[in-house]
Order: sequence, then C-alpha cells, then structure tokens
Amino acid sequence: GVAILARGREPIETGRGLPGMEDDPQSRYLEAVIDGVVIGCLYLPNGNPQPGPKFDYKLRWFEAFHKHAKKLYASGLPVVLAGDYNVVPTDADIYNPASWRDDALLQPESRAAYARLLKQGWTDAIRARHPERAPFTFWTYWRNRFPRDAGLRIDHLLLNAELPPLLRDAGVNRDVRGRPGASDHAPAWIELDLPGASRP
Repeated sequence: GVAILARGREPIETGRGLPGMEDDPQSRYLEAVIDGVVIGCLYLPNGNPQPGPKFDYKLRWFEAFHKHAKKLYASGLPVVLAGDYNVVPTDADIYNPASWRDDALLQPESRAAYARLLKQGWTDAIRARHPERAPFTFWTYWRNRFPRDAGLRIDHLLLNAELPPLLRDAGVNRDVRGRPGASDHAPAWIELDLPGASRP
C-alpha cells in the first residue's frame, strides 16, 4: 500500500487509485496536495516472475501511469511523483547487474518505460543531485548484501518543470536500513525551497 503524511498539516487528498486502472484491487497510487505541491505516491508492481501475468500487469500499470503523469506534468502545478518504481534505470544503479539480469526490475521493457517518463520532462531528483553515483535505496536481506553495499536504486522522486529550480538537496538515509528489523528499503528524500511554505 501507499500513504502520504505531512508534519503539522493535513494533506488534501486529490486522488486515490491510478486513473485507467480502476479494476486494480491493489492500493498502489495516492495523490494529495501539501503546501501547494501535488504529491503522487506510488508502488509500481514488481513484475516477478517474468515473463508472465505479473510482468504483464507491471507494464499495463506503467502504461496507465504514463498517461496520468503526462497530464500532471502539463498541469502547471508543482508535482512530485515519489515511491517504489521497481525499476533499476541503468546498470549504474545496481551493484552488479549480471546477477539480476533475469529480474523484472532490469528488463528492457521496464527500463524503457521509466525512460519514457523522463522523456516527458520529469527530473530524477536524486540523480540530479548525485550525477556521478546516485545512492542505492534497496538492499535485499540475502547474502549479507547491506554490509557489502550490494544495493539497487529502485525508489525515485520525479519532479516536473516547476520544481528543479527549487531543489535544494536530495538523498537516501542509508543508516535507517541498518537498524534492527528495518525494511529492505531506505528512505529517499528531497528538500525543496518552497516560497511561502509553512515551517513546523
């Protein structure tokens, strides 16, 4: 599932469920406005095993997401599309692509779908702030991969044209992943210099 929280104020919900996927029983998309910024929170299908119905579902969901993202991009409002995209965009975003080649996260169709989003004009905020090497966001619990930093970057924050000039910083809180009982994902974040935004 997905959730949107705001410190000191109530998010104004503007959408629940991805348009075009009304038959989807899974809670994978939520949209709200906070301080004048539209936040789209998503959990894109994993797609494994592939090929098969789960991968087909992933691509169908991606196609509906493209259409909605295009409308949001053109809305004239500042928009952030944040969440687990379940896509490793390039081989630079994984410790060792060879061991994941058959995974849905690295399939050419998955990567092409993510690249199509960027071609709409969206800015990958973490990549923009860390052009040499963007930090990983995910480490499985298998084979001691977190201590070895054998990670992947699959959690992304995309900004439409209104927000990159206001982007102060972006990163990943890697230390959270090392806590006892932690998720296999670490929190990815951005800091925006929003004029008139309330500061709790």
